[in-house]
Amino acid sequence: MLRPFMKPISLLLIFSFLLLQFSVQQAKAGMIDTDLAMATHDNGRTRILAFLDRPEVQQALEQQGVDRAEARQRVASLSDSEVTKIAHAMQQLPAGGDGLGTVVGAAVLIFLVLLITDIMGLTHVFPFVRH
Repeated sequence: MLRPFMKPISLLLIFSFLLLQFSVQQAKAGMIDTDLAMATHDNGRTRILAFLDRPEVQQALEQQGVDRAEARQRVASLSDSEVTKIAHAMQQLPAGGDGLGTVVGAAVLIFLVLLITDIMGLTHVFPFVRH
């Protein structure tokens, strides 16, 4: 009963395992000196202040009724953990790209799903697939 489905299922499993990423990163632990820790701390605060100095951010702050000097003063009064969280969140935000990679990735994924369903005989989308 399951015999006709074994080959397509096994091909699908082999294909999905090939898509997995098996790279392993090694963690290294060690002592860091105070200068390096302070440079990291200051780097996050510097990035936040540089972000506040951008003209479009200043314009948005003015529209919200926030004074530039007050915003800089508030950044200066943030704790180290808050600076780290904000700097990390700023690093994770998209940089204003056009999203071409996402569109191409989605198109490839849709093509592969349709191809696999066509090979399995569930759809008849592509004429080059033998049924």
